[in-house]
Amino acid sequence: MTQQIATNVHWHHGEVTREDRNRLMGQKGATLWFTGLSGSGKSTVSVALESALYEHGKLAYRLDGDNIRLGINKNLGFSAADRTENIRRIGEIAKLFVDSGTISLSSFISPYREDRDTVRQLHQESGFDFIEVYVDCPLEEAEKRDPKGLYKKARAGEIKNFTGIDDPYEAPENPEIHLRTDQMTLEEEVDTIIDYLKSHGFLAGL
Repeated sequence: MTQQIATNVHWHHGEVTREDRNRLMGQKGATLWFTGLSGSGKSTVSVALESALYEHGKLAYRLDGDNIRLGINKNLGFSAADRTENIRRIGEIAKLFVDSGTISLSSFISPYREDRDTVRQLHQESGFDFIEVYVDCPLEEAEKRDPKGLYKKARAGEIKNFTGIDDPYEAPENPEIHLRTDQMTLEEEVDTIIDYLKSHGFLAGL
């Protein structure tokens, strides 16, 4: 865990509780953490899920890898240390969304198991729900898709530290949700997640 540097700082509690906000929203805030190789379908399924939840009158917000790196994490690269800090920061941001009663859809390659476990621990220590969604896709299939042309560049040596090529991806061992995007339709993937959220009490009235 990252060491606290600033001193004499304390969390300031308000009068409106997390339970109050959940009741107002008609849902229970949680983080769905989509992890998988580049091109596995993380962003695709999170976009579709956000739309499906909206149609059901539920509020979700996507924290997408590229979007975050264009803003709050624009000063980070792709070294192991920077990847770890990238995931730590977004874990803290996701917690704030959960506290607000929002369902956070966090889509990051997040290749290292230890970093994902750290984010899970951050949530658990605050009593927040962390749902790991393994967007499973064979490397060969992800390379065929290559929506951004990144695998081609990595194979040519133009991109270093690329997950699956010259940097490892450590697959989840016990994810709450396991999607096989090479075998499932997008609709099946979304339905699988919504069924999980319904059955675990995150979506009141559905």
